[in-house]
Amino acid sequence: MLYYCMVIIPAIDLKDGLCVRLLQGRKEDATVYSDDPVATARKWESYGAKLLHVVDLDGAFTGNQKNFESIRKIRESISMDIEVGGGIRDIDRIDKLVSLGINRVILGTVAIENPGLVKEACRKYPGRVVIGIDAKNGLVAVKGWVEVTQVRARDLALQMQGHGAAGIIYTDISKDGMMTGPNIEATREMAEALDIPVIASGGVSSIDDIKRLLGIKGLWGAITGKAIYSGSLDLKSAIELTMRNA
Repeated sequence: MLYYCMVIIPAIDLKDGLCVRLLQGRKEDATVYSDDPVATARKWESYGAKLLHVVDLDGAFTGNQKNFESIRKIRESISMDIEVGGGIRDIDRIDKLVSLGINRVILGTVAIENPGLVKEACRKYPGRVVIGIDAKNGLVAVKGWVEVTQVRARDLALQMQGHGAAGIIYTDISKDGMMTGPNIEATREMAEALDIPVIASGGVSSIDDIKRLLGIKGLWGAITGKAIYSGSLDLKSAIELTMRNA
């Protein structure tokens, strides 16, 4: 996948088959935005999105994907690329998603618990394995952000780059869903440390935040969720802005 400007990536978080957003990753703080993930995906595609970010929240918390049918329906309904994460803990699940037509799989918890799986997946599907690194105060959080490790996010990112990862999705948990703006400095440090693409996630709340992210040299993309659902960020306008700055 080649893009010539920072990619604005709309997010669909699935919980019990519904489109929801969590506040700082807390499953008890879920807001339902739609009961029709397919219609939501089509809407974002109609606004010009080229890549859709889908997370199986049930899978992230339990390690067992429960929204596979919803993911299948989304894949069948749109032509844009899709990346999927949440509960992907073995090669069989990766095989199943790739066979479904998912363009990129996102590995999170297993990057800490089973780096050998990351190596295997990267060898089997070069360019299609992205590592989701969720951090709190610079330390990696796993299992749906329930557990905070003592591993530094930057160190894990460099390790995953060495294993062949196609990119890093960096999420600052303290910012996610808070509508307070992304952690610009931490995102810049991550982008400068790596040779592979870095995608910012968490806290994007306005067109001004997009402008600030555009100031980070080499930042490949930015994921936005709550802002486009609440209306504080117009997805179409954000995409048009990045294209003008390409």
